Amino acid sequence: GQFTANTMALALTALGLSPMGLNDIPAVHPDKPEAARKAGEAVVAALKADRKPRDIITPTSLKNAAVAVTATAGSTNAVLHLLAIAREAGVSRDQFDIDVFDAVSRKTPVIADLKPGGRYMAPDMAAAGGARLLLQRLKAADMLDDAPTVTGKTLFEEADLASETVGQDVILSPDKPLKKRGGFGVLYGDLAPEGCVAKLAGHDRLFFEGPAKVFDCEEDCFAAVNSGGIEKGDVVVIRNEGPAGGPGMREMLAVTAAIQGAGLGDDVALMTDGRFSGATYGFMVGHVAPEAAHGGPIAFVQTGDVITIDIENRRIDVKADLKARMAQSFTPPEPKYRTGAFAKYARLVHSASDGAVTSFPFD
Repeated sequence: GQFTANTMALALTALGLSPMGLNDIPAVHPDKPEAARKAGEAVVAALKADRKPRDIITPTSLKNAAVAVTATAGSTNAVLHLLAIAREAGVSRDQFDIDVFDAVSRKTPVIADLKPGGRYMAPDMAAAGGARLLLQRLKAADMLDDAPTVTGKTLFEEADLASETVGQDVILSPDKPLKKRGGFGVLYGDLAPEGCVAKLAGHDRLFFEGPAKVFDCEEDCFAAVNSGGIEKGDVVVIRNEGPAGGPGMREMLAVTAAIQGAGLGDDVALMTDGRFSGATYGFMVGHVAPEAAHGGPIAFVQTGDVITIDIENRRIDVKADLKARMAQSFTPPEPKYRTGAFAKYARLVHSASDGAVTSFPFD
């Protein structure tokens, strides 16, 4: 998408950072080389011990991962990636599907005070005690199930090795959380028969209703935000950005940063068949499926239609006769690529609700 230096400044501002010159942003954390070396050692040790990914990637470990990312108010991308990992590892829908994230989010509090909704960055969490300390907190609250890990130790054995920095306030306890509810909501309804994912981190809203402002690509919406075409109370709709329509399901970071920069972050909602960056802040609904390029309901929404987003009741609906519109012939948008890898991907890719994988062993 259109990602200029001004957009980067808006994104940094939304994260609570100073919009410094790009040359002032450190290229890499100084501990990264050592972390990379340890990762390499772990891979070699796993190979020698014949520990394979499918020995570790199970419904239990995937659910544990969903709990951990929920407790840190992590990105909605985790939903997409964990679903994709599950499918590639041969874990079926009835063992692990998109609804797991909603169930986990309702029971798992946010206990890591991390941006964009919190105060700290990932290196601060590492200094406080890291992932082991997070796991120790979740284990103590009986929110995890023990499982093998790539190190050869079990998850609980790794959690028991945690070392907490005295006085740290990055990772809290589940009995005194930052938020009692996690950062995901999985919704269905008129606009998402196959589901979609609401991002709840960084705000407390569970309901939004307003008129749609519809755009057929990220760039058109970005231009509208910058020209004052988005108003308080609007539900911004960006379509044709899904796995096939994108193709590749682009992150809507430029648009969401521009909305924040325009001072509308608390006053509009956004829904898309694309996805969001972990840096996205606000009431956002992504991964709407089926996507517009496949004739999903989002393709038939019109500007002015009233859209209702109801997190508690797991619904995303529109006050319009979509069935009548969908009964008419549907002409998909022209493919952005007719040859090459992108064209092949667009033809093969499955729904975002199944991880946007290009092969699916359960069909």
